Parts: sequence; C-alpha cells; structure tokens
Amino acid sequence: MRGSHSVTYFLKTLLSNYDKEKFNILLISNNKIEDKTFDFFKKLVDKTINIFDKNDIEAINIIRGYEIDIIFDLMGVTSDHRLGLFKNRLAPVQISWCGYCNTTGLNQMDFIIADPNLVYKKEMNLYSEKVVFLPNIWNCHSGFNFKRIENPPPYLKNKYITFGSFNNFRKINDDVVSVWSEILRKIQNSKLILKASDSASTKILLNKFKQHGVCDSIEFIAYKKNFEDHMNLYQKIDVALDTFPYNGVTTSFEAIWMGVPVLTMKGYNFNSRCGESINANIDLNNFIAVNDKDYILKALKLSQNYELLYETRKKLFDQAISSPLFDKIDFRKNFFDLITNIYKKKYN
Repeated sequence: MRGSHSVTYFLKTLLSNYDKEKFNILLISNNKIEDKTFDFFKKLVDKTINIFDKNDIEAINIIRGYEIDIIFDLMGVTSDHRLGLFKNRLAPVQISWCGYCNTTGLNQMDFIIADPNLVYKKEMNLYSEKVVFLPNIWNCHSGFNFKRIENPPPYLKNKYITFGSFNNFRKINDDVVSVWSEILRKIQNSKLILKASDSASTKILLNKFKQHGVCDSIEFIAYKKNFEDHMNLYQKIDVALDTFPYNGVTTSFEAIWMGVPVLTMKGYNFNSRCGESINANIDLNNFIAVNDKDYILKALKLSQNYELLYETRKKLFDQAISSPLFDKIDFRKNFFDLITNIYKKKYN
C-alpha cells in the first residue's frame, strides 16, 4: 500500500471504521518505502509489519507467528507482493480479494470474493478457489477528499460529443482500437481523449489509430501528477469508454464519481465483467453492450440523443454516492458478515 494506488481506495472503505472489539487486523506490507499512505493505514489498524527485506522462509515464519485466522491477498499475480508465500499456508483460511480480479490458480487459496454479476453459478468450478459472493458488488470505493461538483456535459459548449478513457494503455488492444475508431468515423466531429500512461505506449497506440485514419479525432493528454488535476479532466468528457475484455475498475469508479457514465461490454469471466458489475450496481444497464456492434450502436445513439445523455449524467451524479459503488457502511457490513460466516464454518 503506497501512494495513491487503486487498492488503497477500496481498502480504506473496510478499514476506516470497522469493529475493533470483534476484529483484530494486521496489515502486511512488502514495500521498501513506507510513505504517507502507509502511515495513514497504520493508524487505522491494530498492527502493521513490513516483510520487504525478509526472504521467503523468514517472511513465512514471521507471518505464521502471529497465528492469523484469515489472511487476504490483495494483488494476485499482478505485482511483487509475493503471492507464492500463500502456497505455504500462512493461515488456516486464505482469501483472494480486491486487486486481482481472477482466479489465482493456487490450490491453497481457499476463497475468492466476487458478486453475482461477475461469476455465474455454473462457472464456479472453473476457479481454483471456492467462490463466495457479496450481495451487490465485490468492491466499494471510499470516495475522495474533495467536494463533488456537478459539471455540465461538454457537448453543450462544444456542440459535439467527447468520449474519453483514462485506462492504462496496455488495456487498449487491437479490438478496442478498431471499435473506438469505428465510433469516431460514424459520429461526425466526435472526439476521443486518452490520458497517456507513458511516452512509449503513446507512440505505439498512436500508430495503431493511424491505421484507422482517425488520429485527428484523438487528443492525447499527458499524465497528471496532481490527483485533482487528473480528476478534473473528466469535465472534458461526455461519456467514458471502457476497455475490453480487460475492463477498467478504478477509472470507472472515478468517472461515475464525477458524473460521467461509462460505456462497457459484457464479458466471459470475473476479470472481463467488472465494468458490467459496476454499471449494474448504478442502474446503467443500457450502458452495457453485448458485443462490438452493440457497443458502437450504443455510442451512436448517445450522440443522437443529447437529452438522454443529459438526464443520465444528472441521475448518475445524484445517485452515485448512495449506490453500492460508494455506500461504505452497507458494504462494510456485508463484507464483515461474509468473513464472519466463513470463520464460523471453519472454527465451529
């Protein structure tokens, strides 16, 4: 947990006000530098430890020494947070949640937390973990420490529709480029804003869009170090375009927080259904496309019905905070109820 990493916003939801009489929480870090974010979380929980400078055997012995009942992995195979340690059974119950939206493939990972939109009952056998479900959504964003301001849709001033995506450029594959390019070709004067991940990725992506002849309709914005500057970029966007099959998660929560609807596509597993779950939990079902053709068609219809887009944005802004996406109190209760039931089944 460091800086403004996406996971910190979801972890804050759980740890900001949990029942310390009932739960004793230990946070285990594998970061060399303990920054302000780490210091913030230190104040929320009972204890923190850092295993960065420990080898695997040392780390395993240290963690086992705390006699933890339930341990969570938050990042899966996507980082350097040493998923391999879980193969050695760090605790009687091991759970995957939050930062890695797929099966870990580890037999020693007992559970993975999902929701009914992400994993269907008939697919549960495809996961090495036992799939357990939260009632609404698998994740809840803690929100931000600045005032939300409802912004008018940019098309009112621009007289054209502006799409945008602030997802990591590595999620923008050839299929995504093709679909987005078709949208830009079909909708006269439409624009697409992309926020650069790095200069090398920008050059690669620019060359891909050149092959579709739509570069004049695309604006690349440099990475913003200041977080509020990053969030204010959503004021330039009428509709956010989700990537597929690897959906955005944090970027979708951010867009909706700012009152910008996200057009996403149905997927085939946990990882590719995150956008669908997010939209379903904010009643944006008409922004969930079933395939490429439907994705393009929905974007086209939005560009032809500004009244619908205006009403959607207003409804989104008014209802976002009370929805499962940001309702921290309800999510925290559901989460700890689920964990309590797992504990009872294991130890009673």
